[in-house]
Amino acid sequence: MKRVLAILALLTACTTPSHDWKSAAGPLQSIYAKELDPDAPLPEHPRPQLVRERWRTLNGMWQFQPAVEHEAAPIGRELPEHILVPFPVESQLSGIGRKHERVWYRREFTVPTQWRNERTLLHFGAVDWDARVWVNGVEVAAHRGGYDPFTCDITAVLNSGQTQEVVVGVWDPTDAGDQARGKQVNKPGGIYYTSVTGIWQTVWLESVPKAHITQVSVHGDPRNGNATAMIEAAGDITDLEVELTLRDGVQQVQQAKGRANAALSFTVPNAKAWSPDSPHLYDMDVRLVRRGIVIDQARSYCALRTIAVAQGSGGAARLYLNGAELFQVGPLDQGYWPDGLYTAPTDAALRSDLVRTKELGFNMLRKHVKVEPARFYRHCDELGLLVWQDMPSGNNQSAEGKRQFERELAAMVRWLRPFPSIVCWVVFNEGWGQYDTPRVVAQVQHLDTTRLVSNASGWVDQRVGDLMDIHVYPGPGAPKVEARRAGVLGEFGGIGLPLKGHMWQAENWGYEGAADREALTTRYVDLLAAVHDLKVNAGLAAAVYTQTTDVETETNGLLTYDRAVVKLDAARVRAANQGRFPTLVPLVPTSRVTPVEWKVRFDAPQGEWTAANYEDRGWVTAPGGFGTAGTPGAVVQTTWPTTQIWLRRRFTLDTAPRGLVQLQIHHDEDAQVWLDGMLIADLKGYTSAYKTVTLSAEAQALFTAGEHVLALTCRQTGGGQYIDAGFVMQELTSDHQARGEPKNER
Repeated sequence: MKRVLAILALLTACTTPSHDWKSAAGPLQSIYAKELDPDAPLPEHPRPQLVRERWRTLNGMWQFQPAVEHEAAPIGRELPEHILVPFPVESQLSGIGRKHERVWYRREFTVPTQWRNERTLLHFGAVDWDARVWVNGVEVAAHRGGYDPFTCDITAVLNSGQTQEVVVGVWDPTDAGDQARGKQVNKPGGIYYTSVTGIWQTVWLESVPKAHITQVSVHGDPRNGNATAMIEAAGDITDLEVELTLRDGVQQVQQAKGRANAALSFTVPNAKAWSPDSPHLYDMDVRLVRRGIVIDQARSYCALRTIAVAQGSGGAARLYLNGAELFQVGPLDQGYWPDGLYTAPTDAALRSDLVRTKELGFNMLRKHVKVEPARFYRHCDELGLLVWQDMPSGNNQSAEGKRQFERELAAMVRWLRPFPSIVCWVVFNEGWGQYDTPRVVAQVQHLDTTRLVSNASGWVDQRVGDLMDIHVYPGPGAPKVEARRAGVLGEFGGIGLPLKGHMWQAENWGYEGAADREALTTRYVDLLAAVHDLKVNAGLAAAVYTQTTDVETETNGLLTYDRAVVKLDAARVRAANQGRFPTLVPLVPTSRVTPVEWKVRFDAPQGEWTAANYEDRGWVTAPGGFGTAGTPGAVVQTTWPTTQIWLRRRFTLDTAPRGLVQLQIHHDEDAQVWLDGMLIADLKGYTSAYKTVTLSAEAQALFTAGEHVLALTCRQTGGGQYIDAGFVMQELTSDHQARGEPKNER
């Protein structure tokens, strides 16, 4: 059947041969760009939750032309350029690669003669932002909204000949307008990115009966097997019955009958739960039947899972999946591509980010101020990734802007309802365009009672919804414990590592830098250890790390922007995400808990002062740490009044360490560290807390039984200052969490 669908999808008339296409110039392409087939771009069925056999893709080469306001649609007129649909105008893969606020698209297509006794629908997956559509010179649609699909019934305007014409006009003011746009801006930089204009998801034709199914969604509890389906239909549904057949692989497990556009309840025997560990999906066949005759039929799928907030371990509100407490951890997923911007080069590329997310041990992702094509969520359903779905942000300054925001928000919730992976709606992000929060949140809760709602991720909490969500960079942190709402860390981390040859441009940034892959991995593991400590001791219920990939000037991704390199040690990241951390056993303690005496000088010493046999009797003895009051994370026992400090300390090891030894240090600012006269760390910048530093094999070899000397110096240029150091040894352990039973399930 998949082969038949693929053949049907590719049988489409194209007015321009693909050999006229070439990618526009750009600073970087993903490793998947070479896999793009311009003869069949994104040929997969674009609506996996409702599949019929009679469909055709209209992706491919279209005619193109910039537009001006108020000009007439170019009906019946050849346009001078060509664009590869569905890649947005500004993208390299479109072949245009330029910014235009107003544009025209045009192409010709054919409709199979066997479709003529049914209705022909023209579907647009997404067009950013204001779209008007003409077929054979007749306007058939006007749609505003850059993230939700829309459909035109073009049956009445089809001509009797073989060739039909479609013209699409698009206006997108980006950040000059008031509409939902996510992170798109006309002048990208920092955390804001290149704009996206025009068609950016699949355009396709479908043949349907006059009365036909439009959506199928199922919600159910795997603990008792009780489920409810909503099979929505359009057209004359008088005397129509809906039938649902549920299958587990080849085995039929249930059948149910009811009315269209009404709740249909049924029970699944021996129900199997959907979860990140076991993402079980049931296949469904759905039919519209009139007096025993099948009027319409389609294939779909569903899963059984519940999501809830309830008081759990430690008295804090926790997140529960299928009745079990589950700590959710995942990346902030922007969904940008260097070559396709909003649109992945291929479906395999789209899936690849999710596969890697899963391989890195995450169980969720936050889809950040963007809505993806339906196939993205199908992949999440199959792989077992929970999704927190943001509403794309807008300016929302005008009354009409706010009304439009709410229309688009409602449309997003409605069309994404079938996907079981989505467990949370995030209404506002960091106060961007935030207004009337309690009322807007209540609207979302009314539209969907089966999922959680976050009123605002970061900054401006209005004490409504199911989550109390904060952002802390680099963090981590936890909000104040509540009994009703779960405390979550909606963004943290953002540790940057630019890799030459994989960057959008030389200028780049992260919330904090790492010197290399090893340093980035160690810093990530330290952050996740702190996150899980907050889970146990501060009631934290979930955490979202920034971010899946680098994006334009941001180099704080787990992957490079071109998807060529995973920038961290995947095994160590996976272990940390799953709550398995190296236990840091004090080997040579710092003064973080108990003051430790050092030999100290505030003026430069003479001679080989780092050597083990150096005579330091003239140095002052004082307890660490050394610094000034108010320095973040400092535990000051001795004031350090100068711009540079020199320290020495003797320690004895009874036996050689049996585990990996790491330097534990808090330095503000640059520090150099020696062991027995060997330089083992040269650290730039500053820290705001104690951190561990992985040592070289040569340094590890120094840790033998006997007496040793730790020597260090630290320099200060401005602000607070602090220095303290010691050594720890790693042992791997597991983090176990108490589990309880949920209440008030959603």
